[in-house]
Amino acid sequence: MGEQKQIDGNVLAAKSLAQFGVHHMFGVVGIPVTSLATRAVSLGIRFIAFHNEQSAGYAASAYGYLTSSPGVFLTVSGPGCVHGLAGLSNGGINTWPTVMISGSCNQSDCGRGDFQELDQIEAVKPFTKFAVKATHISQIPNCVAQVLDHAVSGRPGGCYLDLPTDVLHQTVSQSEAETLLTEAKALAEKNKESRSTKVDASKIGQVVSLLRNAERPLIVVGKGAAYAKAEDQLKKLVETTGIPFLPTPMGKGLLPDDHRLAASAARSLAIGKCDVAVVIGARLNWLLHFGESPKWAEGVKFVLVDVSSEEIELRKPFLGLVGDAKQVLETLNKEIKDDPFCLGNTHPWVDAISKKTKENASKMEAQLAKDVVPFNFLTPMRIVRDAILEWGGSPAPVVVSEGANTMDVGRAVLVQKEPRTRLDAGTWGTMGVGLGYCIAAAVAYPDRLVVAVEGDSGYGFSAMEVETLVRYQLAVVVVVFNNGGVYGGDRRSPEEIDGPHKGDPAPTSFVPNAGYHTMMEAFGGKGYLVGTPDELKSALSESFSARKPAVINVVIDPYAGSESGRMQHKN
Repeated sequence: MGEQKQIDGNVLAAKSLAQFGVHHMFGVVGIPVTSLATRAVSLGIRFIAFHNEQSAGYAASAYGYLTSSPGVFLTVSGPGCVHGLAGLSNGGINTWPTVMISGSCNQSDCGRGDFQELDQIEAVKPFTKFAVKATHISQIPNCVAQVLDHAVSGRPGGCYLDLPTDVLHQTVSQSEAETLLTEAKALAEKNKESRSTKVDASKIGQVVSLLRNAERPLIVVGKGAAYAKAEDQLKKLVETTGIPFLPTPMGKGLLPDDHRLAASAARSLAIGKCDVAVVIGARLNWLLHFGESPKWAEGVKFVLVDVSSEEIELRKPFLGLVGDAKQVLETLNKEIKDDPFCLGNTHPWVDAISKKTKENASKMEAQLAKDVVPFNFLTPMRIVRDAILEWGGSPAPVVVSEGANTMDVGRAVLVQKEPRTRLDAGTWGTMGVGLGYCIAAAVAYPDRLVVAVEGDSGYGFSAMEVETLVRYQLAVVVVVFNNGGVYGGDRRSPEEIDGPHKGDPAPTSFVPNAGYHTMMEAFGGKGYLVGTPDELKSALSESFSARKPAVINVVIDPYAGSESGRMQHKN
């Protein structure tokens, strides 16, 4: 009888990932993790190789959001791990399940200045909810199970797995590997069972009573509700009670933006006058003005629905409900069913929201109706909006949006009608997420077209990943609003142009009329340069129908934008 075949740590890690349901990995390979990526591919995991760990991490974080499964990405040691912290932290701040796996130096050489040496467990601490190092090959299956489990349990977030070079090269027999995998699976299932939580039913009646007796109730929904796939339960609650709803930017689409009870276009009125606000899967942070006056009415009673008890303790709402958004909404709907109530279209509050929405929408449409050339931000955004709405493809495209003015204008103009079809700079306002998010969406939703609407500055962070789009032939159309800089071109007043380097370009400006479309063409994708409505309409129609990687370079008046850093609401 021959000696049993041995497998190394790379194979065991790949087997572990496959066993625990990982279907996609993103990353940048190199010493010591190239073999791990190759082995994962041979076991049926699709590996999307990037140029930059930041973009790979952003892709993994968005994938975690879109699929409710951990987005996994792989980096080399040292600088690879440091670059990956961008994506890992982005996942944590947005509360998306994200797992970074990094190789690290030989354990015996730690502290001696080994190749790309870094104490990576210490480095990731501020950005993770759980981090673990496999110090021996036998620990790999259990470590993989732990990071994947922690990423989705409770409040989802970032986790880290460290795989030292020597551990990746250690070996075990095939039968030993199978035993380790089986034991890890059994332990993971046991841990999952012990953590099942139930909604606190005692507070459900109080929430319903508050809503029933409120004069101006409002339902606020965030991307946490989208992550929980709570759209059906939300629809039932809103349409049964007739209560207006306000989505956060990435809560858009949970119910269609054009729903009769949507309050987005009357946001200032809705939050400024409501007396009870049920906030589901959103935090009372800067995006919602911390739930404080003067934006919110004095004395508004907040009901906060969140998976994290810590979040509720931090915000101190009138009522807090710890639980999954979908489960909480189901319970609320059951309670209301026994004694239903509905505000009705003629209710003063519903009528006020409706009138303000129509008034603000008609003002916006009047501005959008004008064809301004050279382009401002509104004209091309309207054309992009109409192209997406007219696109016959079903399901609806995923819209990725980043940039200062581009994202601000896009938030107001672009229309979402399906859940989880908008990805933007998110809770942290992160620039540079665009191409990573595009790739994540194309991989997670292969049946959907992906349309990115990018400012030229935001696009520049990850523009090289257009080669990745071409390499994997992903159905992504990138529309770059090119106004020659951050917010636009040179914004300095004459007195600011001084000093020995006054001849240099302004800190906000880029090379004018940059040929972003030619960069895509360099890799074999399709590039378009547009400056008129007809040119843009034609480029969108052609690229959408082709469902192939494309960049549309939209030349914008360099003085059309303004400095932006917080959400601007003028309604």
